[in-house]
Amino acid sequence: MENLILLADAYKYSHHKLYLPGTEYIYSYLESRGGKFDNTVFYGLQYYLKTYLQGIVFTKEKINEAEALLQEVFGREDVFDRRRFEYIVHTYGGHLPVRIRAVPEGTVVPVRNVLMTIENTDPACFWLTNFLETLLMQVWYPCTVATLSREIKQIVKRYYTATASAASFAGIDLVLNDFGFRGASSVESAGLGGSAHLVNFSGSDTLPASIFAKRYYDAQQAPGISIPATEHSIVTLLGEKGEEAIFKHVLDTFPTGVIACVSDSYNIFRACGQYWGEDLKQQVLQREGTLVIRPDSGDPVRTLLQVFEILFKQFGYTTNEKGYKVLPPQVRVIQGDGISLSSIGNIYAALQQAGISAENLALGMGGALLQRVNRDTQEFALKCSYAMVNGKDIDVQKNPMELNAEGQLRTSFKHSKAGRLKLVKENGEYRTLTLQEAPALADQLETVFENGHLVKEYSFADIRARAGQ
Repeated sequence: MENLILLADAYKYSHHKLYLPGTEYIYSYLESRGGKFDNTVFYGLQYYLKTYLQGIVFTKEKINEAEALLQEVFGREDVFDRRRFEYIVHTYGGHLPVRIRAVPEGTVVPVRNVLMTIENTDPACFWLTNFLETLLMQVWYPCTVATLSREIKQIVKRYYTATASAASFAGIDLVLNDFGFRGASSVESAGLGGSAHLVNFSGSDTLPASIFAKRYYDAQQAPGISIPATEHSIVTLLGEKGEEAIFKHVLDTFPTGVIACVSDSYNIFRACGQYWGEDLKQQVLQREGTLVIRPDSGDPVRTLLQVFEILFKQFGYTTNEKGYKVLPPQVRVIQGDGISLSSIGNIYAALQQAGISAENLALGMGGALLQRVNRDTQEFALKCSYAMVNGKDIDVQKNPMELNAEGQLRTSFKHSKAGRLKLVKENGEYRTLTLQEAPALADQLETVFENGHLVKEYSFADIRARAGQ
């Protein structure tokens, strides 16, 4: 989909006629109106700007393509007006006469605050501001994945603080691993959502995530880290009787470093107790590296508690300074089945109750990380808040009413802000104000795009640092 003229909801092509005559400027803003989490990580806009908006995006050929399709879509010739786009081609060489301001990517902002604004810079192009809404709204996806991943990191940190040794904190970035490539809706989704996860963690098997971070955010090296690991097609190759031989082959093939082996193909408890814990025990303990045993079926809590009980019995354990059991450094466990935001807290709570340190366990998360989110997870919306019509400034706002459960009328959460906006930070707290309010407080929004050009870029390293504050 390389033709930006066709990347809008179909009904928007009628808006150039439906705005009141004399409309000169439309100014709109993006916010998370609430949702599942109290804060939102802003991430992903730079990808959309670089991929779809910067440079020459309107040409005669693209206008011709759009006109042919849209006449078929509407079945009439008086909706799409090619002259609107030709004006931009002739006047700006096909560059977009809009200005976009946004909070620096990686910033963690409380919900119900402005994250981005967009406005036309040429009064003849008033229709362009919200024409771009459809595409720009898709920033909800990387923002939401980055937010979800960050929330999980807060859970991990909480249980590490309660149960893990101080030395293990350096490994927190590798606790949650992205297994979501195969479950993503597209390669683009995997790259965009996967890189959003890498804002918070480093573990990932989703290669497009690192590609996106390097290509669009100047990551100097791949931010996603992985390890050699088996899958069931490898472990089951010799059948149930040959499983132990496959396990030994895995150890022989990678005698050093971290290696993961799925171990539930037949009986995870036999695999832990007999194969890993008896027959191959000395080879495991003599390795210069770590064997990560992976259960992949059953109830995660019950399975993990039994697995750890067996591994502690077979390999022994130490007790860290907080009083929790830790396996020898040559053995760890990764749970990659049934992992979601809700299950992670339950798993770590169960381990804590059983006296098991969180540092024993890593996690793999697939569809629940990259796919089990939508625009309503954080209630994203892009709404007009200001217009100029016939030279008159107008603060624009919607304020719908709705019925509550008792049938009483109340203001909907969908009410929007009015005026030209800024995001300020005072005493460490973010607030959204109109431009006229609190003139001494600096606007945290920065101009990132103007008249077809990217004027501000953020590196992936800076974004990670900002999100970790």
